[in-house]
Amino acid sequence: MISKILIANRGEIAVRIIRACREMGIKTVAVYSTADKNALHARIADEAVCIGGPATKDSYLNMKAVIAACEITGAEAIHPGFGFLSENASFARMCGKCGIIFIGPSPESIEMLGDKAAAKTAMKNAGVPVIPGSDGAVRSMTDIRKTAAEIGFPLMIKASAGGGGRGIRLVNNEDELEAQATAAKQEALNFFGDDSIYMERFIIDPKHIEFQILADKFGNVIHLGERDCSMQRRNQKVLEETPSAVMTEDLRRRMGAAAVAAAKVCGYHNAGTIEFLVDSEQNFYFMEMNTRIQVEHPITELVTGVDLVKQQIMIADGKPLPYHQEDISLRGHAIECRINAESPEAGFRPSPGKITALHTPGGPGIRIDSSAYQGYTITPYYDSMIAKLIAYAPTREEAIAKMKWALAEFIVEGVDTNIDFQLSLICDPNFEKGDYDIGYLGRKMK
Repeated sequence: MISKILIANRGEIAVRIIRACREMGIKTVAVYSTADKNALHARIADEAVCIGGPATKDSYLNMKAVIAACEITGAEAIHPGFGFLSENASFARMCGKCGIIFIGPSPESIEMLGDKAAAKTAMKNAGVPVIPGSDGAVRSMTDIRKTAAEIGFPLMIKASAGGGGRGIRLVNNEDELEAQATAAKQEALNFFGDDSIYMERFIIDPKHIEFQILADKFGNVIHLGERDCSMQRRNQKVLEETPSAVMTEDLRRRMGAAAVAAAKVCGYHNAGTIEFLVDSEQNFYFMEMNTRIQVEHPITELVTGVDLVKQQIMIADGKPLPYHQEDISLRGHAIECRINAESPEAGFRPSPGKITALHTPGGPGIRIDSSAYQGYTITPYYDSMIAKLIAYAPTREEAIAKMKWALAEFIVEGVDTNIDFQLSLICDPNFEKGDYDIGYLGRKMK
């Protein structure tokens, strides 16, 4: 068994991984930037190593510094969490060359699935439904215009190397095409260093449903049900729930089978998430696959009883999955709200600063994943998440009720937060009915 793991991340996900390692008897090494010297993950790990300045390029994205920290502390494996280096094939390959276990999929899988156009081609070959669109990346404006004529309007332009809602543009008609394509290419280049784009039909008012999978190194793949991530603001997830209010047993069976097929065609191992769009007639289409643990993984853990982080570590250590598909059942309902230091009244502007007072809710069915504490200073260098608040109950109605009072009890002083905004969403009649899609929040906030 792996005896020491370095966590190449920060914040709540680093704390989450450290806690899982403790339960497994595994020593941990935290890395931190100079801005994070008082961060919780650096305080609770068995060892902590400063790897650079506040800028991510100098610290959490500094591959050589992370590898060096691993080598000097004798860690045998690196868990990348999400974001930063988690989907960087070069980093995964570098780990392998240095004899370090990368707790994630192979570099080849990351490369294939990181290129959204290539991933779409692979899904077609596996018989997974895909959104009609370009056959791979489109390069010139001539090709863009030709492809647009074949797809029809409205359509979406997306960065091939994209993720996190970046490099995406909606094109309503031909007059908008050139300007939106140029903007998408520029944003893709700025964020991903690659201006490749692809095009696909715009599915009107779909649900964003993702399936969690686990795959070991022996070809065993299972899915752990779906998460509804349709409550989004500018392509960024705001809250998630499982099961989806619109899911049927037949649709779950078909989408789950497609998710497993998607993982198998890529020779995938470790945890992963296959994201789909589902239209009003319950047709579903592959959108992308995330080759890492997701922010919203706790809700799946609560309804399945499977610890996804522990499974990641065991798979990376060469252990076979201890579950078969028939062992997985969904019990109850879970909702996650992302609590951020931001001001909804000011266009969701980040609100860095010192947390002067903090009271978190508790009680049966309430889980909080966080790295915040009273006196902690939220810096302007990284994401503004304070905590993930999760409510679990036997039914959706009870989970909503729990989340309402949990949000009402959550107190953070010293910085602005989106707690009241989240409470307004949970109390929204359409959310309570499960009647929302990925465009709902944008329409509501106009």
